Amino acid sequence: MASVTIRDVHKKFGETHILRGVSVDIADGEFVILVGPSGCGKSTLLRTIAGLEKATAGEIQIGTRVVNDVSPKDRDIAMVFQSYALYPHMSIYENMAFALSLRSAPKEEIRQRVEKAAQILGLMPLLDRYPRQLSGGQRQRVAMGRAIVRDPQVFLFDEPLSNLDAKLRVAMRAEIKELQQRLKTTTVYVTHDQIEAMTMADKIVVMRDGVIEQIGAPLDLYDRPDNQFVAGFIGSPSMNFLEGQFENGAFRAGDRLVLPAGRRWQAAPQGEAVYGVRPEHFRIDDAGVEADVVVVEPTGSETEVLVRVGGAEFNCLFRSRVAVRPGEKIRVLPDADQVHLFDRTTGRRIS
Repeated sequence: MASVTIRDVHKKFGETHILRGVSVDIADGEFVILVGPSGCGKSTLLRTIAGLEKATAGEIQIGTRVVNDVSPKDRDIAMVFQSYALYPHMSIYENMAFALSLRSAPKEEIRQRVEKAAQILGLMPLLDRYPRQLSGGQRQRVAMGRAIVRDPQVFLFDEPLSNLDAKLRVAMRAEIKELQQRLKTTTVYVTHDQIEAMTMADKIVVMRDGVIEQIGAPLDLYDRPDNQFVAGFIGSPSMNFLEGQFENGAFRAGDRLVLPAGRRWQAAPQGEAVYGVRPEHFRIDDAGVEADVVVVEPTGSETEVLVRVGGAEFNCLFRSRVAVRPGEKIRVLPDADQVHLFDRTTGRRIS
């Protein structure tokens, strides 16, 4: 196992600047997730750590060794790809043993390592089969097993669950997290799914347009986002944003919509701002603002309701079944202590 240190890394493809001075410290044994929208540079950063792309500038260090000029096979990393990348003509045993065979490792050592990984992942009954005979989840386990047998210093995962159905993704999410906790191997994981990031990571790196917007523990990013982008990206459903005026401890958006902003905002600058509140921080309350129900989406354990006040629309998420229908009126009130205010020009969170 080893730490990973990324210092002021840039990556250009011709005139296109993909990574713009990225710096991240990943501790030994830490599970770090790179998250962001498509095209933000997260997969490029992962491939640069792996050595599949060469950094245009900056430094990458694995353990105590700078690896910028070290070939991928000598970086002591193992990568799990989105496409599994299994050899169809090889059995599962042969797929898992392939990297060790290339190193000319003794056959008994190969057998022991493969069987140990197979036991961890529940693959022992499948070792004689071929990839075409396995389900998507089983193939993903094989790809993980092939990485485990190498006993690397660092695991790299590039959106490994994106080809699986929703139910299997949830199950595999738990398996990967449990596996990392058992092996305690430094792990860097790329996804665009912020639910994966929130549930699996020790630390999340939120990226946009080749730069890092914020680094922190999942709940730190949820509770204290640095800016409007992070606030909107982390959390599902997304945070509601309303533009208006902050005046005397309350927020006004249009003539009808007046919302509380809580005690911590009493000293905030007066004037134009963006009001942010998460859907789950609304409740139905007679003291709230009257809103027209537009859409109701019950899921059983929760009810998501889109409401409209004047020209403003926002989502409310209630942790119970709510007997409302489109066209009806309800009164909703946000938890003032959970409100965020953002600068309307820069998008930065007002402290």
